[in-house]
Amino acid sequence: MIRRVASRRVGHNGVVMKRMLLTPVLLCSLAWASVAPTVAQDAAPDAYTPASGDASVDRHLADINEYASRYPAAFADEMARYYAVPRAYVEAMQQQPDWTAGDIFMACALAQIVGQPCRAVVREWSRDHEGGWKAVAARLQAEPGSAPYRRLRSALDATYRRWDRPAPASEK
Repeated sequence: MIRRVASRRVGHNGVVMKRMLLTPVLLCSLAWASVAPTVAQDAAPDAYTPASGDASVDRHLADINEYASRYPAAFADEMARYYAVPRAYVEAMQQQPDWTAGDIFMACALAQIVGQPCRAVVREWSRDHEGGWKAVAARLQAEPGSAPYRRLRSALDATYRRWDRPAPASEK
């Protein structure tokens, strides 16, 4: 009986020793797991930045990206029905790696507001978008604060009402 108790203690001590060695490894792993997403987000060079010149519009465009990633057909329907863009064109644009749904929305909504076809604004953006959507809108005489830009904001609001989707909250 004494022999069994002694062997159990040795076994128990062996387990305790293993636990003592594994604890720092597990703690480091847990710490890295909580930090890794933040590091990845901070280092993400391709974070969406439409640079429209209007923080509210930027939040809407980023949110449209999220919406369209979940409901690509509904997004294409919206663009075809309310922004006079052929559905096939929107679907083709959604397949382009350099175009996001927010950019597609901005191009087609802006085109409608300034009385041009969506393809013309897509070409304008593709030609030069160094200054973001703010610069493209300015070249189309629809800079932030102008009457056409206010109509763009109204178009965003109308789209969100049709989607029965709340507007993105402002960051504080």
